[in-house]
Amino acid sequence: MHTTPAKFLIIRFSSIGDIVLTTPVIRCLKQQVPGAEIHYCTKRSFQSLIESNPYVDKGIYLDGNLNDLIRQLRTERYDFIIDLHNNLRTRIIKLRLAVPSRSFDKLNWEKWLYVQFKVNTMPPLHIVDRYLKTTESFGVVNDGKGLDYFIPYKDIVEPEWFPITHRRGFVAYAIGGQHNTKKLPVARMIELCRKINYPVVLLGGKEDAVAGDEVLQALGDKLIYNACGKYNLNQSASILQQSALVFSHDTGLMHIAAAFRKKTYAIWGNTTPQLGMYPYKTNFVSLENKLLPCRPCSKIGYDQCPKGHFNCMNELRFDFDLKELKRGPGPSTHRTGPER
Repeated sequence: MHTTPAKFLIIRFSSIGDIVLTTPVIRCLKQQVPGAEIHYCTKRSFQSLIESNPYVDKGIYLDGNLNDLIRQLRTERYDFIIDLHNNLRTRIIKLRLAVPSRSFDKLNWEKWLYVQFKVNTMPPLHIVDRYLKTTESFGVVNDGKGLDYFIPYKDIVEPEWFPITHRRGFVAYAIGGQHNTKKLPVARMIELCRKINYPVVLLGGKEDAVAGDEVLQALGDKLIYNACGKYNLNQSASILQQSALVFSHDTGLMHIAAAFRKKTYAIWGNTTPQLGMYPYKTNFVSLENKLLPCRPCSKIGYDQCPKGHFNCMNELRFDFDLKELKRGPGPSTHRTGPER
C-alpha cells in the first residue's frame, strides 16, 4: 500500500461513456490515498467531462500532437500512471515518461471469442470494477458510490425552458448512438414513444435532430420535445437529471443517467450487457432480443447490420409496464452531482 503523497496521471482519451465510467477511479484514488494529486488526460473535445470534477486537480488535454502532449506531461513529474485506455498512444506515453504504471486489461481475446464464436468467457465484472483493479496496489477499494457527473451551474437547464406539456414530468430518451446498429430505426423509435405514452424529451447530438423531427411529426408536440442538437453535453445531463426515468441506446448518455441513479431502460442492438458496460449502480431494465445467434456481432458497432436483417432492433419487443409514471412525477430537484 502506498502511504506517502503521490501524484497520479489517469489517462482515458475517449469517449463520453468510457470517461464517465472512469469516475469511480478518480474519486476513490483522491479520497483513499492520503495526499493524492490527480491529473486526468483526455482529448480536448471531452474537457467538459473533466473540468467540473472536484476530484481532478488538473486536466491535461490532447489537441492532436502526441509529442507536444508528452512534453507537457514530462514537466509534471508523475509518481504513477493509471492507464485506463491501454492503446498504442498510451503505451508510447508510458514508455517515454518512464514512471511506474498500472494498465487496464481490455480483455481483447475474450471479446474476440465472444463476438466471433459466441463463446462467452468474459468475467462477470462490470468494466468499472475492472478499471478499479488498477488501483488495488494502492490499497484502494470500491466505495460503492457509483458514477459521478458534475454539472456546472451555468449549464443547469431550468424547467421553464421545456414546453408547458413537459414541465410536470417527462421521460428522457437518448436516441443517439455512435453506430447505426446501436440505434433503433426511426419507425421503431416512434413505436417506443407511443408505448411510453408520456411526455418524452428526445436527447442526442445535431446528427440525431432529423430522426427526432420524424418522431415529433409522427406523434405531435404534446408528447414529444425534440431536444437533439439544442443543448450541450452538460445541459443534456441536466435534462437527464430532471427526468422521471430514462430510455437509452448503448451510448454515453446511458452512463450519465446511471450517475444520477435514474432508472434506465437500456436498449441493446448489436452489443450485449455481457460485454460489461451496462448501467452501473442504478436500477435498470435491459431491452434486447436474446433469441438471435448473431449477437453480439461487434463490441462497437457498424453502419448497417452485417446480416442485412437487423432483427436485433427490428424484432425487439417493448415488453414493459411503466407503472411508476402513473403517479405523475415532476422534475427532480437540481443537483450538481449524484446523490450519495
